[in-house]
Amino acid sequence: MMNSVSQLKVGIAGYGVVGKRRAEFIRLHPNLSLVAVCDLRFSSNEDLPVGLRVFSSYDLLLEENLDVLFVCLPNYLAAEVTIAGLRRGIHVFCEKPPGRDLDDMARVIQVENQNSGTLLKYGFNHRYHHSVREALRLVDSGELGKVINLRGVYGKSKIISFESSWRTQRTQAGGGILLDQGIHMVDMMRLFAGEFVEVKSFISNQFWKHEVEDNAYALMKTSTGVVAMLHSSATQWRHRFQLEITLSQGQIILDGILSGSKSYGAETLTVVYSEDDESGNPREETKSFDEDPSWKDEVFDFADSILLQKVVEGGTSSDAFKTMQLVYQIYCSDKDWRVRYGLSEAVSTKELGS
Repeated sequence: MMNSVSQLKVGIAGYGVVGKRRAEFIRLHPNLSLVAVCDLRFSSNEDLPVGLRVFSSYDLLLEENLDVLFVCLPNYLAAEVTIAGLRRGIHVFCEKPPGRDLDDMARVIQVENQNSGTLLKYGFNHRYHHSVREALRLVDSGELGKVINLRGVYGKSKIISFESSWRTQRTQAGGGILLDQGIHMVDMMRLFAGEFVEVKSFISNQFWKHEVEDNAYALMKTSTGVVAMLHSSATQWRHRFQLEITLSQGQIILDGILSGSKSYGAETLTVVYSEDDESGNPREETKSFDEDPSWKDEVFDFADSILLQKVVEGGTSSDAFKTMQLVYQIYCSDKDWRVRYGLSEAVSTKELGS
């Protein structure tokens, strides 16, 4: 429950790589105080963080007097722990993906609506990268005209901890590379183009041969005619992030993105100006970015929303629901994939709040 003072007590559920990264920036905020964390491996009393109360289950963590909870857990626990936090009147920040499917999201939103005094934000941190922010500014300014189409590739060589991992089990993960990593590209395509009303796709697990996909190919169209092509891959041996946004008077190319692994190359934004050049070699300007503010800015934005009692502006439950919905429309648009895994088209078209 919220303290009367401005110092907010924070707990982290899931103290792995992502949980520790969030902790780094929670400690930087003058009004956030990290007091407790939980992780299954703490039961072995190994690698215990100094200066924090530690627990081996989220139930014990939530018995603490927390103001804010960061959920950095596997997909099958994300919605469950988010709901538990909201029901206790705690503000919740949950990493992507928000759950395994739209039913998970619907349950969260129902509880969120029943606890209107709490805030909920989802970690779509790619929105906070310098290149993405600059691209959005350019698109919104209208100086390059209207968006015509988008092409995006986001891939790595395998799903992290692919062997003997919950990420390969459909009941626990909900999906593979598209839900795990490609969801960032899906979210950005929605950010730049709006909502897609028509989706065609091909989903494959032919290489790794697990019950979750290792490649997803999608072709999508908005009601205004903007078309997007997406390839989300776990067979991209050289890790790659690229998003091309073609507009009526030019093009924006996002290439590479700064990450903890440093494996996606330098983060750059190239602006192409169409002008009257018909040679196919128009004027270009490229800007490079050497800092990743996304983790810090996302944490600080959430803290400020709480402290200033203002609504969450990005990464809302509505954003998360619509992005998850598009992910599942991509899954369900492949008839063979839909039938093989018993997916429901009705679920993919579920309305927000239903």
